[in-house]
Amino acid sequence: MKIKKQIISRKEHSVSRDAISDNALKVLYRLKDAGYQAYLVGGGVRDLLLGKKPKDFDVATDAHPDDVKRLFRNCRLIGRRFRLAHILYGRDVIEVATFRGPHEGNSPNHAGQNKEGRIIRDNVYGSLEEDALRRDFSINALYYNIRDDSIIDFTGGMDDLHNKMLRMIGDVDTRYREDPVRMLRAVRFAAKLNFQMDQQTNDLIFDLGHLLEDIPVARLFDETIKLFQGGYGLRCFQLLREYQLFELLFPMTEASINSTEHQGRTLRLIEQALSNTDERIASGKSVNPAFFLAVLLWYPMHEYKNHFIEHGEHEIEALLSASREAITRQQAHTSIPKRFSLMMREIWHMQPQLQHPTRKRAMRTLLNKRFRAGYDFLLLRNETGETELESWCAWWTDIQTKNKSEQESMCENLGKGQKKPRRQNKRRHSKTGRQNTPHPAGNAKNAANSSVSSE
Repeated sequence: MKIKKQIISRKEHSVSRDAISDNALKVLYRLKDAGYQAYLVGGGVRDLLLGKKPKDFDVATDAHPDDVKRLFRNCRLIGRRFRLAHILYGRDVIEVATFRGPHEGNSPNHAGQNKEGRIIRDNVYGSLEEDALRRDFSINALYYNIRDDSIIDFTGGMDDLHNKMLRMIGDVDTRYREDPVRMLRAVRFAAKLNFQMDQQTNDLIFDLGHLLEDIPVARLFDETIKLFQGGYGLRCFQLLREYQLFELLFPMTEASINSTEHQGRTLRLIEQALSNTDERIASGKSVNPAFFLAVLLWYPMHEYKNHFIEHGEHEIEALLSASREAITRQQAHTSIPKRFSLMMREIWHMQPQLQHPTRKRAMRTLLNKRFRAGYDFLLLRNETGETELESWCAWWTDIQTKNKSEQESMCENLGKGQKKPRRQNKRRHSKTGRQNTPHPAGNAKNAANSSVSSE
């Protein structure tokens, strides 16, 4: 790649020290005073130039990780593939990375790659210029120099920021093969910044998306959270489907979206949930990944539930079996930590209690620690077109406004003059039925390939 180094003086850019966190400045000053080079780099610089408030600040330096640890008592070294220093100030973490060098070479200190070109070991140190060429996108390779407040640009990032262009540094095919997760990052930045990808960065995602199947599922889960819980989840979802990446992450859900059986309800549920999530984040409210994961797998889980009912399980028993099945199948594509999978199950299992409350059970449901999540899920289902939920949404909304004696009275009146719901025929399922569980994900690729979303 042809290098054209550009130094933008303080008078020519909008980044001010006042906008940089005190802790990041402490790290930069201490490294500088110890005789090391120290630069603010990455998303922090990019967002400041765009007039946004960065969520975190990263530092690049010529100091090696052990040097950084000697300078900071509040430092811990992490990572094997990438050795990094984390400087801890309470809950605030400043990440410090040593300048990276080129991959080429045969010495033990050079990067290791597998036969597909993916980097599996990378503690190769280099110069500032080499570090810039190792970064993913030009807009993330801008360096703020604490010595004179200038910004150093080796890759045309300032021009790309001005033109709202997302461009991969270097050969795009090579860079995607080095780390296929860069395709997900491209989608995330395009959604977050409302930037367009340049042609190669854009086109090769369609050709190389399958490489994500070799990425550890735990890492894909982390990237999924960044995509859907960053405040621009709806746009990320639309772009993931446009680039045919969503079907690789959630094949059962993609199959459900393309199924005529649900008449568009799966897509409406997901889009409404993401719209609500984006609004909550914009207003400073917290969100829990478990809720949205429960949304993504709600209809795929129902397909398993219907199968288990057809093979003789009682409805509640089938719900428990289907919950386990759907989550287990999904974990082959993105891991789901236990703390989230447990909450997903609790949200799903609460739905029959909310739809068919009884005098004995209604008060316990109201006092359940997951009531609010289950109730919100019921409202969302009603909002996106599931039938026969409206009266129960109103009932549960009303009971929350009452005092304890009024709540108990409402619960006592449940079922009076009402027909009992018909019970499913209760038979024990056969082992054969379990082994023949349909796999919605098995049809996901066929469904997705035959109908590419035009969103």
